[in-house]
Amino acid sequence: MTPQAEAPSPRRSVWALYTLLSVTFINILGFGIVVPLLPFYGQSFHAQPWQIGLIFSAYSMGSFFGEPFWGRLSDRIGRKPILVSTTLANCLCYGALAFAPSIGFAFVIRFLGGMAAGNGSVIQGYIADVTAPEDRAGRMANLGAAYNIGFILGPVAGGFLAKPSAGTIGFQIPLLAASALAGLSSLGILLLVRESRRVRPVDTHPPSRWAVIGFAARHPVVGRLMLLTFMVGFAFTGIESVFGLWAHHRFAWQPRDVGLCFAISGLVSSPTQFFITGTLSRRFGEARMLAVGMVGTVIAMALIPFGDGRWATYALMAMMALCSSVAFPNAGALMSRAIDEHSQGQIMGLNNACGAFARFAGPSGAAFVYSSISVDGPYFLGALVVAPAILLALGAGKAAGRV
Repeated sequence: MTPQAEAPSPRRSVWALYTLLSVTFINILGFGIVVPLLPFYGQSFHAQPWQIGLIFSAYSMGSFFGEPFWGRLSDRIGRKPILVSTTLANCLCYGALAFAPSIGFAFVIRFLGGMAAGNGSVIQGYIADVTAPEDRAGRMANLGAAYNIGFILGPVAGGFLAKPSAGTIGFQIPLLAASALAGLSSLGILLLVRESRRVRPVDTHPPSRWAVIGFAARHPVVGRLMLLTFMVGFAFTGIESVFGLWAHHRFAWQPRDVGLCFAISGLVSSPTQFFITGTLSRRFGEARMLAVGMVGTVIAMALIPFGDGRWATYALMAMMALCSSVAFPNAGALMSRAIDEHSQGQIMGLNNACGAFARFAGPSGAAFVYSSISVDGPYFLGALVVAPAILLALGAGKAAGRV
C-alpha cells in the first residue's frame, strides 16, 4: 500500500484544503453553467425527452468508469498528476461539446467528459490524506459547499449567456466559458497543490479490483453507504435532469428561470455546509445527521409537484438542497473512518462510481416516468427511492460503532 508522503502540518492541511476548495469551485462553476442548458441544448437538435435524458446520463456513465480508475491510480502514483490531467481533459471536452454536429456526437463527448471529470474520489482522498478523522465531516462539508457555490453562479451564468432562439450556436458561448474554467482549474492544481502521497514502491502488489469490490460490498459500513449513495444519486439527478422540462411544461419557465431556482438552492445550502454541517455532526453524530437529512429530503421531493411555480417551488427546491447539505457530507466522513487510510482513493472511487451509475440510471428513469406516466412522477419516484436510505444511514452508524 502507498504510505503518505509525510504527516501533514496543520498549516499545510489548511492550505491544501482551501486550494482544493477553490479548484472545486472553478470546476463545478463550469459544470453548473451547462446543467440548466442541457434540456434546451438537446431540443436544439430536435431531440426527444429520452435522448435528452441520455445526454444527462452520458456524463455519469463516463464518471462510473472514471471514478474507481482514477481513485485507484491516485493511490499508486499520487493525487496531483491525476487531478491535473483529468481537469485538462474536461476542458477539451467542454470545448468539443460546443461544436458537436449532432446529438450522437454530443453523447460521446459527454461520456468522455464525464470519465475525465470522475476525479471526485481523488479530491476526497487528498482531503483524507491531510485531515484528522474527527475533522473529516466538516472538511467534506466544506467541499460540498464549494460545489454548491459553483452552482450558485454557474446556472445563472449559463442561463444569461445562452441564446436558445439562435439554435445550437446559442449554446456555444456558455460551453466555451465552461471549457475555459476547467482549464483554469487544471492550471490552479499544477501551480498550487502539493502532492500528498509517494509513488507506490515497485515491489508492492495491490489487491485486485475484484477483491476490493468484494471487500466493499461485504463491509457493514461501506456496503450500506454505497447503496445509500446510489439511491440518493438516482433520485437527485433524475429530478435535476427533468426539472427544466417540468418547469417549462408547468410554468413556461426559460433557462434563466431554471438557473435562478438552482442559484437560490445553492445560496441556501452552501452557508449550511460551510458553517453548520460540521458542528451538527460533531454534536449529534454523523449517522444521525445523515438520517435526519434524508427525512427532510424525502418530504421536500414529495411536495415539489404542489409548488405554485414561483416562491413555493423555490422554497421546496431549496429545502431539498438544504437537507442534502446537512446529510451527505456525513456519508463520506463515515466511510473514510471505516477504511484503511492507504486505500482511500480506491474505496472512495467505488462509492463515487455507485453515485455515477445512479446519475446514469436516474435521468433515464425520470425521463421515462415523465414522458410515459406523469410529469410529476419523477418527484414521487425520488421520494420513494430515498426513503429506505434513512434506515441505511442508521444501520451504517450502528455498524461503525462495532467496527
